[in-house]
Amino acid sequence: MNKNIFLNGLIDLAQSRLGSKIVYKTDEFFAPAKRIISPWPPVFKEGVFDKNGKWMDGWETRRKRNKGNDYLILKLGKTGRIYKVDIDTSYFSGNHPSKVSLEACYSKKELPGKNSKWITILKKTPTKANSHHFFKIKNKSIFSHVRLNIFPDGGVARLRIYGSMDIKKKFGKKTFNLTSVLNGAVPIVCNNEHFGRAENILAPGIGKNMGDGWETRRSRGKNVDWLIIKCAAPGKIKNIQIDTHHFKGNYPDRCSVQGAYIDRKISSKSIINNSKKWKFLLNKVKLFANKKHNFKNISMKNKKINYIKINIFPDGGISRIRAFGKII
Repeated sequence: MNKNIFLNGLIDLAQSRLGSKIVYKTDEFFAPAKRIISPWPPVFKEGVFDKNGKWMDGWETRRKRNKGNDYLILKLGKTGRIYKVDIDTSYFSGNHPSKVSLEACYSKKELPGKNSKWITILKKTPTKANSHHFFKIKNKSIFSHVRLNIFPDGGVARLRIYGSMDIKKKFGKKTFNLTSVLNGAVPIVCNNEHFGRAENILAPGIGKNMGDGWETRRSRGKNVDWLIIKCAAPGKIKNIQIDTHHFKGNYPDRCSVQGAYIDRKISSKSIINNSKKWKFLLNKVKLFANKKHNFKNISMKNKKINYIKINIFPDGGISRIRAFGKII
């Protein structure tokens, strides 16, 4: 039996598709710093070299021959609170840093100035080769920049900054996408994300490839996979778009969408149990490969909704879900 994956409304604030970018680095001789915030999992290319040495999917500095350490500064695309981080050294073995630390600050500038107040959110900590390093962050201030320090040098494949965005957007009476991460939608829990992370289907724009979507494992029998999303704001949903872009031999056969309004704070486990009784916005419908499916005949058009659950039968991948509506 698969264990449910509790996403707890957290997204990767460091990912480049949210507008995050590297604004400073001390060195990037072997591999450019921008790779560290790619939304895709790192890969290893056997026998591939560039002009400076072995091609590595991450950020890698040259061997330091003097005192000090290397570091980079990341500007978050959206300011927010940081709850946990993953410093991933996948495929870096013999060239990973011996230790790392993290600092963060809030600044309206592209590159924080000398007077910016940097706060240590992760003390200097040893790292291992080819490993994920997960850390909980206690400081819940709103930050705009993160500084990753590596000691003394080396390579890091990915830096994931899991948190919640500081959304101050005013939508008025306009129709907008209630399930866009840029508007404040977040994933809560899903039952499987074996091939593609659930948060991908809330991302802006069209998926770049099959990895830029939510994809579950092959179920081998009668099955339903599902994902629960907290909408950007309570609203009335007028139409739903299910996008299977890039999914051709692995799209779901059918899907349905349920919805509910929850006006109190409850646990993810309670949400799962309650979701079995949620009413349907979209009854089970047939899906097709590599296509945007637009559904306008939505039930509950006049009902306030702030959570939706997408069910896919029996399994497969979806690039994006877009639920268009107005805030109530």
